[in-house]
Amino acid sequence: MNIALIGYGKMGQIIERFAIERGHDIVLKIGSKNLEELTVSNLKKADVAIDFSLPDSAIKNIYTCFEANVPLVVGTTGWYGQLQEIKNECLTGNNSLLYGSNFSIGVNLFFHINEVLAKIMNDYPAYDVQVEEIHHTQKLDAPSGTAMTIAEGIIDQLDRKTEWVNELEGQTELEVVKQDQILIASQRIENIPGTHTVIYSSEVDEIEIKHTAHNRAGFALGAVVAAEWLKNKQGFYNISDIFNFK
Repeated sequence: MNIALIGYGKMGQIIERFAIERGHDIVLKIGSKNLEELTVSNLKKADVAIDFSLPDSAIKNIYTCFEANVPLVVGTTGWYGQLQEIKNECLTGNNSLLYGSNFSIGVNLFFHINEVLAKIMNDYPAYDVQVEEIHHTQKLDAPSGTAMTIAEGIIDQLDRKTEWVNELEGQTELEVVKQDQILIASQRIENIPGTHTVIYSSEVDEIEIKHTAHNRAGFALGAVVAAEWLKNKQGFYNISDIFNFK
C-alpha cells in the first residue's frame, strides 16, 4: 500500500519502520514543520492514512481525509466527544475510518479479558473495582484513552457501576468516589510507555489483571495491521472489529 502518515513524532517514525518492513511505501509524512502539506491532492496519492497526531488537530485531519476519500486509521485520542458526529459524516459520505484508543494486539486481548471478568463480577458484589494507569510524562491527556476504554468496558458489563472519575496524582484529588463510580487513578512517570491495571478488592483479597507495554512497537505494528485491514473497506470501525473474539 501507499501510506500517508499524519503525525511524524516518535510513534509516526516507528509506524514508518513497520510499514516499510511489511512492504508498504510511505508517500506522505506530515509533522509539525510541514502541516501545510496535508492537502486533499497530497492525500490522494495514498491508499490509506494513519493519524497519530494531536487531539486538537484530529478532527480537521479526519475531515481532510474524508474530502480526499482516503481510508483513515486514527490512533489519536481526545476527540471522542465528537465521535457520533464523525461517524455520521463518515457513513453519509461513504468514507472509511477505523479508530481506537490503543492498537496493541496485547491491549485488545486485555480489553476482552476485562469485559469477561467484569461480567463474572456481577455475581460477587463484595468486590469493588478501580483502574490504574501509568504513562510517560510527555503524555498530555489524563486519563489515557486506553484507561477510559477499560473503564467503559467494565461499565458495560458490571451492573453496579455507571460512570468513571479520574484522579491524576499530584494534580487532582477526589474527596470521595461514589459507590456507582469507577476510579481511574493516573500517574505520569518518566520513560513508562504504558501500564494499565484493573483491581478488584474485597475485605479478604484482591484480583488484578495488568497489561504492561515494554515499548511503543506494539502500538505501531497494530496500526499498520489495522491499515491493511481497512484498505478497500467502507464504513466506521473500531479496532476491536479486526479481532475475532469468541
